[in-house]
Amino acid sequence: MPRRDRAHLAVRHALQKEGWVITHDPLLLEYGGTNLFVDLGAERPLGAEKEGRQIAVEIKGFQSPSDMNEWEKALGQYLFYEFLLEEQYPGRVLFLAMPDEAYQRVFQDARGLAFIRSRGIRVLTYLEADEEVKEWIH
Repeated sequence: MPRRDRAHLAVRHALQKEGWVITHDPLLLEYGGTNLFVDLGAERPLGAEKEGRQIAVEIKGFQSPSDMNEWEKALGQYLFYEFLLEEQYPGRVLFLAMPDEAYQRVFQDARGLAFIRSRGIRVLTYLEADEEVKEWIH
């Protein structure tokens, strides 16, 4: 079982506050006989705002001294997991969860948001202490 990021429970609770039902904790992916794990799988019940939507969420705490190093590693993991999800869980959409303050530091340059949007990368920012989703970016 993978080691959970320090913010794992905060993001889980934040999603639940928004009406998401946690379906997997973690969500198993298989690759060449190796098990990989996306932190959370969730879905919205029928009748909710994002009806029938299924997501997977990879949580990053950005705890190292270098935000850019963390972003580069997270991006590689995101792209690989997104590829595997398309094969193993078609229709489930991947989001990268990162602390709002780290998002503000990493993407303070306007090109950061342009990069995310141009590559179709989905990010959710969270407030760990408040256990809240701040923003869905996609």
